[in-house]
Amino acid sequence: MALASNKLPAWTIWAPLGAWAVLGAHTALPGQAWLLWIAALALAGAVFSAVHHAEVVAHRVGEPFGTLVLAIAVTVIEVSLIVSVMLSSGPEKAALARDTVFAAVMILCNGIVGLCLFVGGLRHREQAFKAPGATAALAVLAALMTLTMVLPNYTSTVPGPVLSPPQLAFSGIIALVLYCVFVFVQTLRHRDYFLIAGVSDETVHAPPPPVRVALSSLALLMVCLVAVVGLAKVLSPVVESAVARAGAPAAVVGIIIAAMVLLPEGLAALRAAQADRLQTSMNLALGSALASIGLTIPTVAAVFIVVGQPLTLGLGPKEMVLLALTVVVSTLTLGLGRTTILQGVVHLAIFAAYLFLSIVP
Repeated sequence: MALASNKLPAWTIWAPLGAWAVLGAHTALPGQAWLLWIAALALAGAVFSAVHHAEVVAHRVGEPFGTLVLAIAVTVIEVSLIVSVMLSSGPEKAALARDTVFAAVMILCNGIVGLCLFVGGLRHREQAFKAPGATAALAVLAALMTLTMVLPNYTSTVPGPVLSPPQLAFSGIIALVLYCVFVFVQTLRHRDYFLIAGVSDETVHAPPPPVRVALSSLALLMVCLVAVVGLAKVLSPVVESAVARAGAPAAVVGIIIAAMVLLPEGLAALRAAQADRLQTSMNLALGSALASIGLTIPTVAAVFIVVGQPLTLGLGPKEMVLLALTVVVSTLTLGLGRTTILQGVVHLAIFAAYLFLSIVP
């Protein structure tokens, strides 16, 4: 198996290097249509390489640290992409952070979770994971989303959906505190809530890769993720133009950005569900949703307080309904720790409604 090998497959090394070569070519030859198609292919190669390296690191350090590495790495680079696009575009992109974070939550909690439950249920009929970890993550997620993206609609110091600088600072601090406490509980205090139980997949029991291979994979994971964001930024203007020509709402841009950045996590979670390691899938999906809010909101808030630009955080009525439905359904479907394809279909139906109503509001 690749995870227990003493060397990395050659393609996992050449794919990120090729992605960086495409980024360099785009800098030297901007605006070339043929280069954009190559950039899309390079993006796919970097994503698949990132998934492989994330699995190598996760197998070496064990759960839940392995999934935490990928979640935080992707989120940190997602924050960099959001901030760079918002600062370069000015006030007209004041809602990009909100749209991208909300899209990430819906993709992770409904799209990725639903697909993992559905695919895992088809292959294994019924799958189990530890409910205390899932319910703890959902409790923190509900608090984070409400305090940072619902409450701004109802404050009175300044008209919603924006916050005054002191309110924005408070929201950022609360989000960071909640996320840090969750990470402490996940990795130290109650780590057993997030460990795999009853695993039948023999790769979990395979010898871990050597430290040298794991460190190489960690370095290449960072290289892949930065390349993913760089290529996503290259392709973003094309995406924005296509969205505008199609007459779709601006929020669709946030969905596409979030989808491109979350591809490595989504593929890793899906592969874990297929291998009957649903606990890993839940750790990835729910942990990444928490990281997306708990790291993005504080960073964006700090940057925009310093630069003095407006930041739109409050969700619209339709989005708040979808958020409430997601939290309630997630609590019901994940609260027992056992799932079938039914739960997967329910989450996928909510995700389909989110996508449809985003395009046809």
